[in-house]
Amino acid sequence: MTGDLMEMGAYLGRSAIVIGDHLQPGETFTVCDLFDSDAPDDENAAEMVMSYRKTLTRSAFEANYLSFHDELPEIIQAPTGILADGRLAPRSFRFIHIDASHLYEHVVGDIQVARAALQEQGVVVLDDYRSQHTPGVAAATWEAVFNHGLKPILLTESKFYGTWGDPEPFQRDLLDRVGLAAGCELGIETINGHRFVRMVGTSEGIEPFRPSRHSDKLAAEQARREAEESRRALREAQDEAARDLAERRARAAERRRPVNVAKRAARDLLPPVVTSAIRRARRG
Repeated sequence: MTGDLMEMGAYLGRSAIVIGDHLQPGETFTVCDLFDSDAPDDENAAEMVMSYRKTLTRSAFEANYLSFHDELPEIIQAPTGILADGRLAPRSFRFIHIDASHLYEHVVGDIQVARAALQEQGVVVLDDYRSQHTPGVAAATWEAVFNHGLKPILLTESKFYGTWGDPEPFQRDLLDRVGLAAGCELGIETINGHRFVRMVGTSEGIEPFRPSRHSDKLAAEQARREAEESRRALREAQDEAARDLAERRARAAERRRPVNVAKRAARDLLPPVVTSAIRRARRG
């Protein structure tokens, strides 16, 4: 299958980096996100302030993406609702990942855009469809299943994979690959006549994603910082040891210094008031 790829809501680029790995010659990868632009309504603005505003910038996304890829995807810096204006060619996408606003009305709109843009066997992925803090995503997702023809393919802990086409070829392929993901188990479930695959397990045994092209430089910088910290700690320890040694030597020298026996006896035996009087008389 060939066709374009799209992500609605990119944040700092982690999923976009993975999606970009599957871009084939002649295909286009489009990312749509507000990044550091103003939100289209008060509810979305509040959501941005609460969760993303301090860290979400386009420059941060671009830097992260270019750490793994030579070229940036096509970027639309705008609310995902703008995609409903007809700029996306109908039936031209094979994969769309939705992870933008978690507000119900916005997710409904994103699903509608995906349905119009996807090919017959195109796949849509909805993130956070069952998270505690995103009930709007759950409501919009299952509404699409029960009322608008979306068919579940695979359900994981955090992502819903579905299609408006035939889910069975994808499910057969998943079941054939079950042994490839160590620590993961697949099971078949049915909800209201919708058959789907459910994945449970951990990422243990799964090969880590390839390192950033800057990983060697970052590792060298980390090693430099650790070496500098070790040198600083050593200097502080040496300075502390030197101060301690100097104090011990001073105390030892004080103990070795000769003291007039008569003065010591007077200091030890005479009452303090008499000792003070003698000292004043000497000074006078």
